[in-house]
Amino acid sequence: MVMTFSDLNLTKPLLKALEEQGYQYPTSIQQKTFSVIMSGRDVCGIAQTGTGKTIAYLLPCLRQLTFSKSRTPQFLIIVPTRELVLQVVTTIKALTSYMTLQTVGIYGGVNTNTQRTEVEKGLDILVATPGRLYDLVLSGSLRLNTVKKLVIDEVDEMLNLGFRTQLRNILDLLPAKRQNLLFSATITDEVDRLMDDYFNNPQRIEAAPTGTPVENIDQKAYEVPNFNTKINLLELLLNKDPAMNKVLVFVSTKQLADQLYEQLSGKFPGKTGVIHSNKDQNHRFNTVNKFKTGEFNTVIATDIIARGLDVTEVSHVINFDMPDVPEDYIHRIGRTGRADRKGIAISLITERDKEIRAGIEHLMNFKIPVIPLPDALEISDILTEDEKPKQYTKAIPLNIPKPEFAGGAFHEKLEKNKKVNVVVRHADRMQKKYGKPKTRGAKKK
Repeated sequence: MVMTFSDLNLTKPLLKALEEQGYQYPTSIQQKTFSVIMSGRDVCGIAQTGTGKTIAYLLPCLRQLTFSKSRTPQFLIIVPTRELVLQVVTTIKALTSYMTLQTVGIYGGVNTNTQRTEVEKGLDILVATPGRLYDLVLSGSLRLNTVKKLVIDEVDEMLNLGFRTQLRNILDLLPAKRQNLLFSATITDEVDRLMDDYFNNPQRIEAAPTGTPVENIDQKAYEVPNFNTKINLLELLLNKDPAMNKVLVFVSTKQLADQLYEQLSGKFPGKTGVIHSNKDQNHRFNTVNKFKTGEFNTVIATDIIARGLDVTEVSHVINFDMPDVPEDYIHRIGRTGRADRKGIAISLITERDKEIRAGIEHLMNFKIPVIPLPDALEISDILTEDEKPKQYTKAIPLNIPKPEFAGGAFHEKLEKNKKVNVVVRHADRMQKKYGKPKTRGAKKK
């Protein structure tokens, strides 16, 4: 028998909100965590991107949360990026549309005073990035002494971004009596140490082992010779395949993202966007919104949005470059094939990517199928500077024998530099300088 949300111990306001959002059946992680979180026990949830872990921790926490007169946060959610703050806040507001709970999201990159004012008005649920959260606590605008439930989402990414100090400082400020929930796709040694220090015997719940390929995603790869052929192949796929109506293209660097955007925006004007950490906050929000509404059908991005971007019905994820870290491949392709929808992930692999590809396949225990290049593809023979073979000339040291006797100076010294111990009388110096003898004047009698 298939479990539905009605089978869980949820209130009518939550069930009504779920129905309006089109949610009917809980995912594996949502089913496994609900009763454990409801029991009040600390939880370490291991689930890859796209498995519904945000709702997995929201539903039981919202089920137990009630209105408080203190107007300081009872429920604190810490996430690594601004995009993820907005995604979680949007999800909470949708789920609490029939509840009297106030939710606020705070993050860096925007005016602190605006967020300080919003926090001081009062709230029940706070979603925050570690840096801005710690800033507001230090300024005295925010108190954390009423927090009953703490969620740390994507903790491994948070540590990778350098938030370990702020995160530990925040944990030290929280009340000792609280429920701790940690959700991540990967559990590292550092994450284990964090839980040992601050959690109370958390129960591990694993919905899918790290590296397990998402079943709803059709993975495939093209082996291409060079960068310019990659561009030709990407343009050909976007032109010829009508199913590519919402495509995320991942690249390795911000510079490459801008370079590729210039190429594609000329071929597909008004249909292509780019997003990376050098773009200002408004640009990033506008790009994501245009992608969600369908105004952009292609967005070029760095790994800044590999986690935290919740865009429904992403048809394809294209790895223009393979990620350096195998786990990041899982997060990238997890942007498609979400909520039981089918998705396609395509990787463009060059010779230098084969070692990375082997690491990814080892992690997933799955071999990515390689398909033939399209007949219409133009194979470029133009190489970038980075791709051109390097020629190295061996430097041969010159062993010049030292002379047995050092010679003198190679030029004649100037007259004034010749050191000759000759006493020159004052009268002679005056004669040489002025052409006539100079006297100091006759002595007065």
